[in-house]
Amino acid sequence: MKRSADKTKAKAEPFSVSVDDMRRSDAYTIEHSVPGGELMRRAALGVFHAADWRGGVAIVSGGGNNGGDGYALACVLARHGVRPVVYRVGEGVTDTARPFLDEARELGVDILPFREDTDLSGFDMVADCILGTGFKGPVRGLAREAIRAINASGAYVVSVDINSGLDGDTGAAELAVASDLTVSIGFYKKGMLTCAAKKYIGALVNADIGITRA
Repeated sequence: MKRSADKTKAKAEPFSVSVDDMRRSDAYTIEHSVPGGELMRRAALGVFHAADWRGGVAIVSGGGNNGGDGYALACVLARHGVRPVVYRVGEGVTDTARPFLDEARELGVDILPFREDTDLSGFDMVADCILGTGFKGPVRGLAREAIRAINASGAYVVSVDINSGLDGDTGAAELAVASDLTVSIGFYKKGMLTCAAKKYIGALVNADIGITRA
């Protein structure tokens, strides 16, 4: 008598790339088809549509393009009737991010400096846009305090592209944002799918914004 075939199939792991692969793909796409500012706008729209944004919303933005995603998200939210408060971790801003920072100000979004004593516990939702996929090593300075404030907030936390403090290749972290939802941008990063990352990442989705793999 033949044994019936086991119809249970192992769940395929999502396609993922290394941090260097992602960087090359970003650069290739910007050079050949889609400007960086348009990619940032698409990223913000992807994050907006991935979550149910309501109540009091804080966006914590760093000085790189991950912070720029936060400024772009602030613009999208403001145009949809949700007025966030943006906290800037440091004064840095990239050339790609600056137009969105300026636009957010024009839309009346409150943009405040993040300080060591900033308390985020009064917000219903917090968007983590502090550190991007290129981050390596222990978190230092004001970024460290910002991560701690997010984790202590009690809010629903959405990490944009990757949880701040998480290594995009290995998933390791000395300190990282613990999110309820992480919205990867472009492609999943290999570190997100590791066992090491599971304690930091709640739900995980990917926003396809038209990046071509280099």
